[in-house]
Amino acid sequence: MENNQEILLTQMRKSVQKLGSSSEKYGDETLKRFLIARSMDTEKAAKMFVQWVKWRATFVPNGFISDSEVPDELDSKKVFLQCFSKKGYPVLIIQADKHYPAKDPPQFKKFVIHLLDKTIASSFKGREIGNEKLIGILDLQKISYKNIDARGLITGFQFLQAYYPERLEKCFILNMPWFFVSVWRFVSRFIEKATLEKILIVTNDEERKDFVAEVGEESLPEIYGGRAKLTPLQDVILPPLES
Repeated sequence: MENNQEILLTQMRKSVQKLGSSSEKYGDETLKRFLIARSMDTEKAAKMFVQWVKWRATFVPNGFISDSEVPDELDSKKVFLQCFSKKGYPVLIIQADKHYPAKDPPQFKKFVIHLLDKTIASSFKGREIGNEKLIGILDLQKISYKNIDARGLITGFQFLQAYYPERLEKCFILNMPWFFVSVWRFVSRFIEKATLEKILIVTNDEERKDFVAEVGEESLPEIYGGRAKLTPLQDVILPPLES
């Protein structure tokens, strides 16, 4: 199996070169994510990787999106970054009742990059390996029609699929009201099957118990059955990476 992976990785690196790009700066674990996302098809994986490299260079030229670039989105304090789950994944929580459709779509897209990058980086142990994942929790408690943002949801999941392949371990949707069901059906049409299979809608006490057991009480805030406090994304300070 390992030999087969090495062959596929070598083929993928060659395909990346043929497309006029380079994978030299990236380790095998990063490339494996693209291979998995494209069913181990080396040419499709290489194409996806090259598109990702170009996208990062265009949208994240400094390597990160700073807090100062997304002030309006951070001010709402709708996103929280908790400590690791039982299996060692950082836990990202979004409280949808504090979200409103973006008046500044470009800033919202930057914010999606900012929150995903910061969540993933919070699991680095001195440096990035390339196979880090995250758990997402979307809480729909107390939302009203003015909070509904199908375009924002689609943007978030499409960014995950196209530019953060195999970064999502699991996404839990909590407290979905009846009027959101049709919205979710619409949004789901834009989400790939592999991503949909990682999304769990928690609807009853048994599923909530499983949710708490999987994520862990140490990282879940009290309002979700855990023992932790909510930590706003902007309050999390990440340690510097090793040079």
